[in-house]
Amino acid sequence: MRLRMDEGYYFGIGAFETMALEDGEPVFFDRHMDRLEEAVKYFEIFFERKTAEKMVWEYLDRNKEKLSGHDALKTAVSEKNFVISVRPNPYAGKEPDTKIRTAYSGIRRNETSPLTYYKTLNYAENLMEKRKAAQQGFGEAVFLNGKGEITEGTVSNVFFVKGGKLYTPPVSCGMLPGIMRAYICRSFQAEETVIRPEDIEMYDEMFLTNSLMGVMPVESLGEHRFHSVKTAKRLRSRCSPGHFQPAL
Repeated sequence: MRLRMDEGYYFGIGAFETMALEDGEPVFFDRHMDRLEEAVKYFEIFFERKTAEKMVWEYLDRNKEKLSGHDALKTAVSEKNFVISVRPNPYAGKEPDTKIRTAYSGIRRNETSPLTYYKTLNYAENLMEKRKAAQQGFGEAVFLNGKGEITEGTVSNVFFVKGGKLYTPPVSCGMLPGIMRAYICRSFQAEETVIRPEDIEMYDEMFLTNSLMGVMPVESLGEHRFHSVKTAKRLRSRCSPGHFQPAL
């Protein structure tokens, strides 16, 4: 497919979605397409959802022999383009006991910007901060907003655990409302609450979520080490992409 130059290419006016593929089946497909449609509507880009979905299924059928069984499907929309691609899921094959270290980003998330709440083609800040964190030996960087409140990771939503109960920052703090985040909030009764860096010592655990990783236990955030991953490990087995096959 030949890309056409438009405001998506020049200015990042467009949106994308990344979803897990399990044995060729997209996980939470309808929910991802709902979110993509919302973002495209915000940008006032013409979007025929039924046509786009048909193109996705045709693409997967044409490329089914190339799929690994645990893949990542990406769809991107701009004024003149609808792009589909597949790559291996980078979190597939991780050991069950995997946990990561996280650090605070030096960049503040702008909770007043509407772009913060959509998965737009303006994603360079997230990727650059994630790469910077990796260079420093961390698996993820966590943003604070302009008020100093914890919001989200560069490619993840964040949860904390206290006494077995789940807590997560409210969307209004400034974040992309994740598909996996919504599932966990709905299924495991997570409570939304404002969390600041000085509050994290009161929590037993921290974990990250996104559609490709499912649940990822966190060993530490900044200088603070969490003394448990018990709840995160339990949820990890119930929230892996393979758990949701066929597509939801």
